[in-house]
Amino acid sequence: MPETTQGDPVQLLQALIRCPSVTPEAAGVFDVVEAALRPLGFATTRLRFEGDGSYPVENLFATRGARGKHLLFAGHTDVVPPGEAASWSHAPFAGDITDGKIYGRGAADMKSGVAAFIAAVERTADEGSADRGTISLAITNDEEADAVNGTEKLMAWAAREGHRFDFAIVGEPSSGERLGDGIKIGRRGSLNGRITVTGVQGHVAYPEKARNPVPVLAAIVTALGGKLDDGTAHFPASNLEFTSIDVGNETTNVIPARAVARFNVRYNDSWTPETLEATVRQHLTQLDTGGCTIAFGPDGRASRSFLSPPGGAVETLRATIERVTGTPPELSTAGGTSDARFIAPYCPVVECGLPGPSMHKIDEHVAIADVEGLTALYAAFIGDYFA
Repeated sequence: MPETTQGDPVQLLQALIRCPSVTPEAAGVFDVVEAALRPLGFATTRLRFEGDGSYPVENLFATRGARGKHLLFAGHTDVVPPGEAASWSHAPFAGDITDGKIYGRGAADMKSGVAAFIAAVERTADEGSADRGTISLAITNDEEADAVNGTEKLMAWAAREGHRFDFAIVGEPSSGERLGDGIKIGRRGSLNGRITVTGVQGHVAYPEKARNPVPVLAAIVTALGGKLDDGTAHFPASNLEFTSIDVGNETTNVIPARAVARFNVRYNDSWTPETLEATVRQHLTQLDTGGCTIAFGPDGRASRSFLSPPGGAVETLRATIERVTGTPPELSTAGGTSDARFIAPYCPVVECGLPGPSMHKIDEHVAIADVEGLTALYAAFIGDYFA
């Protein structure tokens, strides 16, 4: 049976940590979530998605209320592997508390966000503000790995079911030095690419009888790498970084037949995957091929950039954080990708959570005071948003 948490975010976080939900194994974590949600009046639905070249994943959607503005809280219960358990000073799935900190894999990323939001709903339900609107949760157990059968499909299912959201919060770690000092209002996109230069293999002593692809690829790397623009109002400059160059050649007297380079672009809202691909292709057509052939294509699926412009609910959240903490948060678009990119097509979305310096590390932990603080912040925002 799931542990009884009685609306305490710390006890709930402990119960969640004690489920070793390494992607995609749920390990009972949704039993704990449902046990906490149902007494609050949530209708819960578990959904299993599979296919598209990835593993099956369990997901959970819960909703409460049927009027007013619709607030969505989204996040994930899956965690990265703990590594060598003997390296931890506290067992990675024990949820131990020592010196005001709770330890365990997922404590920061991001079971704390799930626990805090559920506890915040209970507090606002007790005093009535949660009843002024509709609250839903979209929780996946597939964020840390493939992210194929998780949030993206869960949001599409919710849309087909007729759910329309006005604003969303993803409880990922977003604070820097202290709780509430930053929220993420967007993320850069990410595009992986592969360039293959094919020449003619030959003996290094007879270069005239070969076509060496290496100098051609070196020229491509020089031409394409680095900044692509000067940034936009809310984003830094887009940047193309080559991550590997390989010729598959272990000998010293053979000119290789082929050279391959892989790269990643983290790009701002002035680009799309389509315009990036077109730009790379255009540059490639302008280079001297040295008699070689050049092939280019995206490597995997691109992530699009998104931005929830300041104003509206973003401004309400900013004002709530300033009132609760005494300082307005920085509005940031820094960092890599997150599941917020799958929510952005449906409604404005921000990431608002704890500081996360220990996430994915040995002895991952969060301060109990921060868990309580995040709960209070979420509760205050629910009241302000539905006011």
